[in-house]
Amino acid sequence: MDFYEAVQKRHTIREFSDEPVSEAAIKRILSAGMLAPSNNHMRDWEFVILKTQEEKQTALRYVKEWADKQEEVKQSGLKGTPAQRMYAYAIPRQYTMLVQAPCLILPFFRAITDILHPSAIHSLNSFASIWCVIENIFLAATAEGYGCSMRIPVGDEGPQAAKAVGAPEGYMLPCYIGIGRAKEDAEKPEQYVIPIEDRLHYGKFSYFLPSF
Repeated sequence: MDFYEAVQKRHTIREFSDEPVSEAAIKRILSAGMLAPSNNHMRDWEFVILKTQEEKQTALRYVKEWADKQEEVKQSGLKGTPAQRMYAYAIPRQYTMLVQAPCLILPFFRAITDILHPSAIHSLNSFASIWCVIENIFLAATAEGYGCSMRIPVGDEGPQAAKAVGAPEGYMLPCYIGIGRAKEDAEKPEQYVIPIEDRLHYGKFSYFLPSF
């Protein structure tokens, strides 16, 4: 699979088959992550790999507590716009799409500043770098024939999950990543299609953005 095919095929998977992910594939995927741009050349990134149900359930305890409260969304059905249907499909699966993934990756980065209260935009360099890592992981997983689910921690989930897996002080969890083969009959929600020509501006913005 070439690069552009991987980019086109990459999408979030929320229903996985039971097929395991080989150790060799995991190492290739995470090695691709390690090739991402590094904010300080030191690549202060660490990856916790969880495969057993016990390991995953322990790390995802607080995700489950959050997901169990989403009864209103679970009952809403797939209605309205593509974004609304995506929301109704995705929210009830925030826990299952991770705990049922054959491999759960917790990527950590060393935060050198309080990213929630940055003193300047460059204070977020370490945060920006880990997201380059995550995108590499997604694309590498796609190239391997796997798919990924992702959840960004809500509230205190991140610190709680970090504590559950014994992460050192100063390391932060930007997201959870589930990796595996997509279930054969997994639903693929509709996406908005935005032509690139509608987003190109040469020299300056060529139209006024709508006010909200």
